[in-house]
Amino acid sequence: MTLVMIGFNYQTAPLDLRERFFLAGDDLRRAATALHRETLAEVAILSTCNRLEIYANTPDAEQTTEKIVTCLADHASLSAAQIETHLQKLANREAADHLMRVATGLESLVLGESEILGQVAQAFRQAREAGTVGAVLSRLFQEAIHAGKRARSETAISQHTLSVSHAAVWMAKRQISNLAHANALIIGAGRMAELAARALKANGVDSIRVVNRNFWRASDLAERVGIEALEWTQHESALREADLIITATSAPQPILNADNLLVARNSAHPLVIVDIAVPRNVSRDVHDLPNVELYDIDDLQSVVENHRALRQSEAAQVETIISEALQDYLGWMNSRNAVPTIVALRQKAEEMAALELERAFHRLPDLNEQEREVVMQMAYRIVNKMLHAPTVALRERAAKDEHYTYLHAMRKLFDLEGES
Repeated sequence: MTLVMIGFNYQTAPLDLRERFFLAGDDLRRAATALHRETLAEVAILSTCNRLEIYANTPDAEQTTEKIVTCLADHASLSAAQIETHLQKLANREAADHLMRVATGLESLVLGESEILGQVAQAFRQAREAGTVGAVLSRLFQEAIHAGKRARSETAISQHTLSVSHAAVWMAKRQISNLAHANALIIGAGRMAELAARALKANGVDSIRVVNRNFWRASDLAERVGIEALEWTQHESALREADLIITATSAPQPILNADNLLVARNSAHPLVIVDIAVPRNVSRDVHDLPNVELYDIDDLQSVVENHRALRQSEAAQVETIISEALQDYLGWMNSRNAVPTIVALRQKAEEMAALELERAFHRLPDLNEQEREVVMQMAYRIVNKMLHAPTVALRERAAKDEHYTYLHAMRKLFDLEGES
């Protein structure tokens, strides 16, 4: 079996491509189930605004990789050749190491950002609910999530961290000279919208409104943060009054374009829009409007780099945590290599014990049930005691990747060659 990871992220693929592959909700579950059925493998999919990564444990890595690439290309109505150059492909140790780096925040656009750990945990939970993961991916994700929690609790990697939502507000501060006096409008009511609202509040912005198609979600967010919620029917008037708009909805298509902004706004009024959604909430034709500055999630890179140095010194400690988690996972994986030999040895010993018990009982026909039970227990206790030490030794050697000589010797000594 081979562990593989195939995917895109903000370093390998532009936003134009990434947003075509964003999967959420039912689409994510259907994709995982279809790949599981196609590849006869364990499958888990991590889908965020900055990455789409498919993890699989499969008996045929080449065929599975080919099917995953084909499925991705078909999903976006592209050819495999069009996406190949943007794909990252990793196997076994490198794939496991990568997931742990992702979970600890080392692979994030914002180094050390905390949101990714919850997203990794959610990906694992969704895969379990869909029934597409088994022992290997379960162990891998559990180790990665544990490493992520350790990174947050044992190091300062997430201190002074800057979420994508916070980076959006920092971008706005660059463009709006007096942000505290700006009229801010947040479109969306999810986690990223809430973080943006809190970041605006922390920067002294007094006029913050939130609008969402589902008013009760907007109202709930507004109550938690202490801002104003608007009905969706009020969004055009809110657009007219806004100096800053941050969009963060899960809509699959743009909700703002040049036409509806032109209808709603005075073209002489300056406006900054920061679109942190994937797929994007704002159509690219908005770039052509006068007095409108539009930024998307990839434009935040320059803001993020200014804060990366604050957390870079903690990365070495996180690397140590990852190394420990990776060794635990690889040790567990190696120990699985010893299982067929251990099973074969135990099966052979138990078959021999059963045969000798049958002969003994044939020669001792007068034993009652209690006496027969005592003899049977004695025989199987001897088997267990004899096998305990070699089983423990083999597992320990396997965990250290030193088991191949021991496996060969044990199979030879106990004549297990044909009993894998």
